[in-house]
Amino acid sequence: MANIKSSAKRAQLIEKTTAKNRAAKSLMKTNIKKFDAAVSGGDSDSAEAAYKTAVKTVDRAATKKLIHKNKAARRKSAMSKKLNAADNK
Repeated sequence: MANIKSSAKRAQLIEKTTAKNRAAKSLMKTNIKKFDAAVSGGDSDSAEAAYKTAVKTVDRAATKKLIHKNKAARRKSAMSKKLNAADNK
């Protein structure tokens, strides 16, 4: 534990921020998994809805700098390729 009051406050703030970031990343991963499940399920309507929410959460994570913007672009590109491949079947 920190001896200085300001560093103790900073440590508490870091804990809160870490919890928020972890929750946001977890939500992003969950939405991507839901999209993958919808695509493999074969239902194009649910896959498209899951795609929209997954892209939204990936963009939000990139905006908050939880992931790098290039990683976000790569994830979105991969998801759109999967969606298009599923629609063409």
